[in-house]
Amino acid sequence: MIVIDTQIDVWIRPLAQELSELVFYSVQLFNQDFPLIVVWLAIAALWFTFYLRMINLRGFSHALKLLINPSPKKEAAGEISHFKALSTAISGTVGVGNIGGVAVAIALGGPGAAFWLFMAGFLAMSTKFVECTLGVKYRRINADGSVSGGPMYYLEHFFSVRNWPKVGKSLGSFYALSLVIGCLGIGNMFQSNQAYTQVLTITGGENSFLYGRGWLFGLLMASTVALVIVGGIRSIATAAAQIVPIMAVLYVVSAMLIIAMSAEHFPEAISLIFNSAFSWPSIQGGTVGAIIVGFQRALFSNEAGIGSASIAHSAVKTDEPVSEGLVALLEPFIDTMLICTLTSLVIVTTAIPNGLLDDRLGLEGIALTSAAFAHHISWAPYIIAVAALLFAFSTTIAWSYYGLKGWTYLFGEGDATQVIFKLGFCGFVALGCMIQLTAVLDFSDAMVFLIAVPNIIGLYLYGPEIKRDLADYLNRFTSNR
Repeated sequence: MIVIDTQIDVWIRPLAQELSELVFYSVQLFNQDFPLIVVWLAIAALWFTFYLRMINLRGFSHALKLLINPSPKKEAAGEISHFKALSTAISGTVGVGNIGGVAVAIALGGPGAAFWLFMAGFLAMSTKFVECTLGVKYRRINADGSVSGGPMYYLEHFFSVRNWPKVGKSLGSFYALSLVIGCLGIGNMFQSNQAYTQVLTITGGENSFLYGRGWLFGLLMASTVALVIVGGIRSIATAAAQIVPIMAVLYVVSAMLIIAMSAEHFPEAISLIFNSAFSWPSIQGGTVGAIIVGFQRALFSNEAGIGSASIAHSAVKTDEPVSEGLVALLEPFIDTMLICTLTSLVIVTTAIPNGLLDDRLGLEGIALTSAAFAHHISWAPYIIAVAALLFAFSTTIAWSYYGLKGWTYLFGEGDATQVIFKLGFCGFVALGCMIQLTAVLDFSDAMVFLIAVPNIIGLYLYGPEIKRDLADYLNRFTSNR
């Protein structure tokens, strides 16, 4: 009996301890004001990944072929190419959060946050495919040949064809209004504010000519934004197609160089990431760091599930909605799985081994990433500043288009209506450099993430239709090979 009790004790004690830790960390997780909207987005990403049979993997190579050799039909409706649509959408998601937000995630959740961030990006590819396919399928071609699309249009359509037009119009209007409000915060004032902060830092801080002259920097940035957005999506897409490759190559090459210079720490860093990702403390922290920070702050991840990127993809010149959905799944790959992962590796291979995460240094966010770069190259913070400036500018011009389409959905496509919005948008760009943004950002963040609720519901409702469309497209593509 004593032997049996001892054997039971050997098995029961560790199991009980693991269960107690699971309960403890689960309670701790939900005691940290865990946003339910993050759960909402994560579940949708997981669902569509399996419902569409891993479209993020099996559609990847075809997406690349479409991007490199799209072969568009001349008579196809739309305004821009696959590449320009993708560039515009990426410019809206790649922001300063890709540099600073990752550092915050790792500081909060430990090295394991890098793994959960990567996984969040992988799953988000499926959600992005669904919403961008719908954006193209249910877009509207205006009298002048311009295109209007996005969640407000496919939400309205779903209920209108089922004899519930008021429900559809109400959901579309709610989405559009929230988008307009949100674009003035995270897609406008926050970006110009962060750009001003970075330029101020590299030009001397309190000794800079720009110190106390945020209004001047704001006017300069607003004027530059105005020059781009006045031409509509064609002008915005052309600018994005030029800026996005430059800023991506600049940052990716710089990050890879820093990682190479810390090569002796690389094996240990990879081991640390995986080991800490699968212990309960790191799952707790990693979830908070990689998913909450990823979706909620500074466009850190990819907006999958929010639906905003489908507005840019709707303008593509194609008569095959699924083809643009496939191109769109490259967006989270580039934004999150590539750029954010490289930032993670810079932090884990350089900042952590050299003690830069020490609280006594007071480094956090973009300052921590900048310090990790500067550890090897003293002038590297200038590269970070330039990248942050490009990221902020490109995000601003992309979100101007998102906000404009929300505005025209509510007030019509007239020229005067569009001019009013563009002037107001540029005014807020300047304002962002002159005021404290905390309250404004909290409200605009809430509006942007709130629109994920009706958007995700719409994606679920359209799920069977998208699955059929995907199967039909792939069958036709395979039969033509």
